[in-house]
Amino acid sequence: MIKLDIISDPICPWCYIGKSKLDRALEKHHDHPFTIEWHPFQLNPDMPEGGMDRREYLETKFGGKENAVRVYGQIADAAEAAGLNINFEGIKRTPNTIDAHRLIHWAGLEGRQTAAVSRLFKAYFEEGKDIGDRSVLLQIAEDIGLDRAMMERLFESDADTDDIRARDAHARERGVTGVPTFVIGNQHVVPGAQPVELWSQVIQELVAARNAEDAS
Repeated sequence: MIKLDIISDPICPWCYIGKSKLDRALEKHHDHPFTIEWHPFQLNPDMPEGGMDRREYLETKFGGKENAVRVYGQIADAAEAAGLNINFEGIKRTPNTIDAHRLIHWAGLEGRQTAAVSRLFKAYFEEGKDIGDRSVLLQIAEDIGLDRAMMERLFESDADTDDIRARDAHARERGVTGVPTFVIGNQHVVPGAQPVELWSQVIQELVAARNAEDAS
C-alpha cells in the first residue's frame, strides 16, 4: 500500500470538491494502492472560538461583497461540475474548526477517519450545520459509530488541541499554503482539487509499477 496524506480543513469548499473527485477515481479503480490519512490545516487559525457571521467573514476576506460573490460563484460552478449539492445560502456561520479537527483525529484512532471527514463536509456544506458547535460534532461522532459519552469527555478537556495546532504549524513550515494538499508516498505533492482523470492516471501508473515489481 502507498500512503496518501491529505491536508485539509472541513470548511474548505475546494477540499470537499477535491475529495469528491478523488473518491470518483477510487471508485473506478478498486485495485488502487492508497491508504489514506487526513491531516489538519485551519484556513482561519485565529478565528474566534464561536466563529463569526459567514457573510461578514467572506466580505472581509475577499475585500467586499462583490468580490465574495464572484469568488463563490466560481466555487459553486466547480462544485456543481463535481456533482456536489452545496447549499451556500444555508451556511450562516464560519466556525473555528479546531474541534472538528480533534474529532477527525479521534475518529482516525477508531478507523473511521474518512467517515468523519465525509460527514463533516456534508453537515457543513449541504445541511448548513455549525461544525464548530460541539453538540453538532457529538451527533456526527455518534452517527459514524463513535462512543458519544467518550467524545463528550474528550471535548470537555483540552485533549489533542495542542497536537492539532502543532501539526497545522508543521504543514505550514513544510510549505503548505493552501488546501487541499495531497502527498503521495511522502514524496510527491499534489496541490488543489485535481481532476478525476489525473487521479486515474496516477493510480494506473502506481498499479502498473506494483505489478511490474511483483513480476520481477
